[in-house]
Amino acid sequence: MSGDGVNVEYWTKLEDGRIECRLCPRFCRMRPGQRGLCFVRRAREDGEGMELTGYGRSTGFCVDPIEKKPLNHFLPGSSVLSFGTAGCNLACAFCQNWDISKSREVERLSSVATPETIARAAERLGCASVAYTYNDPIIFMEYALDTAAACRTKGIKNVAVTSGFICEEPRKRLFGGMDAANVDLKAFTERFYEKRCAGHLKPVQDTLKYLVHETDVWTEITTLLIPGENESDEEIEALAKWVAAELKADIPLHFTAFHPDYHMLDTPPTPLATVQRARAIALRNGLRHVYVGNVHDPAREATVCPTCGARCIGRDGYRITEYNLDAKGCCKSCGTRMAGVFADRPGDWGSRRLPVEIERYAA
Repeated sequence: MSGDGVNVEYWTKLEDGRIECRLCPRFCRMRPGQRGLCFVRRAREDGEGMELTGYGRSTGFCVDPIEKKPLNHFLPGSSVLSFGTAGCNLACAFCQNWDISKSREVERLSSVATPETIARAAERLGCASVAYTYNDPIIFMEYALDTAAACRTKGIKNVAVTSGFICEEPRKRLFGGMDAANVDLKAFTERFYEKRCAGHLKPVQDTLKYLVHETDVWTEITTLLIPGENESDEEIEALAKWVAAELKADIPLHFTAFHPDYHMLDTPPTPLATVQRARAIALRNGLRHVYVGNVHDPAREATVCPTCGARCIGRDGYRITEYNLDAKGCCKSCGTRMAGVFADRPGDWGSRRLPVEIERYAA
């Protein structure tokens, strides 16, 4: 420990005395006491390393349906205990959680919870998993991994909801503690990442390829479609072709609708027809499981068997309305094994959202 922070890895000391963070491809360079763009990682006052100032402090806890992450092929119908911290290592102009991810007042927004308290809460609340979400577990990796370890001792799985903007070595460490991930592929052009996120596309692609081909972490992808920014037919087609060719055709892809927020309040909401069109393009280019989100469209929220076309999982928003997979996750109509992670039977959490007073679960 140093001051009010926990010492962390993935940094180097430069010749001029500054500390360069090597956690994400932003490579923030800091004088002693300065913070990186993410706000929660800081150069130590003595200039001999870095610390995580947000360890043990969360922006709040809530039990959600796993479909809200969104994960449609990971323990459908189950409940997940969700939490995040202040800060973020991207600067998305359209951030839908800006009050959390852009917060610089850690104390004002934070609950205090040890990893053991979080695991205990998840167990007592009957949650199948814990999700590190709202901002990004990349920036609070040490806190997330300690919590994940505590959860695994209780048989509780771990879910990362992330931008995937992380360097190679810490990537291995972070996802070594995770069972599932939803990666936010924000667009499919470098121009968008630079202009709207202050980031880069390639590290996110590298994360996706690593997850799909080198780990057992169940992976799904979300792309928020923003009018006039990243929803052209050409970009959607390029994205879908890349997923099919470089990842796998059965990786679930979620196209979700934008609503005006943060620095893009003058941009109109995404029309239903736009997400429907994007889904059609992705299916036409070989992807097997493509969903729409932030809109009401049960027909395009359903999981369909890629072999016989039967409806295997029906959904209305976050609520499961129909379930036709057997105990092994196979289509009851034709026996095709569905890609994903499935329990013997679906969960029954429904669409509920339950705020949690985490302090009640402290030892």
